[in-house]
Amino acid sequence: MAESTENKSRWYPDHPWVGVGVVVIRDGRLLTVKRGKEPNKGKWSIPGGGVELGETVYEAAVRETLEECSLHVEILKVIDTADNIVQDDSGRIKYHFTIIDLLGRYVSGEVKAQSDAAECRWVVLEEIESLDITAILREMLKRNGII
Repeated sequence: MAESTENKSRWYPDHPWVGVGVVVIRDGRLLTVKRGKEPNKGKWSIPGGGVELGETVYEAAVRETLEECSLHVEILKVIDTADNIVQDDSGRIKYHFTIIDLLGRYVSGEVKAQSDAAECRWVVLEEIESLDITAILREMLKRNGII
């Protein structure tokens, strides 16, 4: 399967790519997204994606949440950072994303998966650990006392 130009430029990069993740909690539930594309296709995560040229981290977080989940959010603050670095079998860097996680507040909208999200839903915080999520996300949620 051919990769899009956007994805191809992020595979085997010559520099890290900056991305955002958005933690939105409403009524004791975390907004989650089932990834529809690699990396981590099929795993549950939080809304997020790459920061576009000329866009602030906060603007990217608002845009990505709207694009993936159809929700309007207000970004409150940065809560964490992480590096997702994956090597191929020969030791070459397959991808390297520096992810800035932000806390968002729900403003409006109904959850509906769009863009590269296969599915979106609100999940009770106690159920997060039973989802198939990445180790990086699990660690961030624990580090910040969310789960």
